[in-house]
Amino acid sequence: MANKSRLLARTRRHARVRKHMAGTAQRPRLNVFKSLSAIYAQIIDDSAGRTLASASTVDKDLRAKVKGMKKSEQAKMIGQAIAERAKGKGIQAVVFDRGGFRYVGRVKALADGAREGGLQF
Repeated sequence: MANKSRLLARTRRHARVRKHMAGTAQRPRLNVFKSLSAIYAQIIDDSAGRTLASASTVDKDLRAKVKGMKKSEQAKMIGQAIAERAKGKGIQAVVFDRGGFRYVGRVKALADGAREGGLQF
């Protein structure tokens, strides 16, 4: 039962934050989702309703690279990968959407990796 209430609390936090945040074509939204085993990042243009770039630990190109790393190291690498893919599409600045998760651990590592990769937020 505790697991369901944690999920519900995260969903409520995310909805509360998303009320005031939207990705535009000029400044899309960098969305983060983490499960127990993987972490996912997407750059989303909410006005057009489309995903512009994505990266995750289950990505075919990145899966071999992140194998054997600690989860926070994996998250940092995913952040760098999403920044690289965003740069390829001409995206410089994003709005960071932590998805209702606390800004610690893997979420922070992903954000730091994206900043190192050259994304501004």
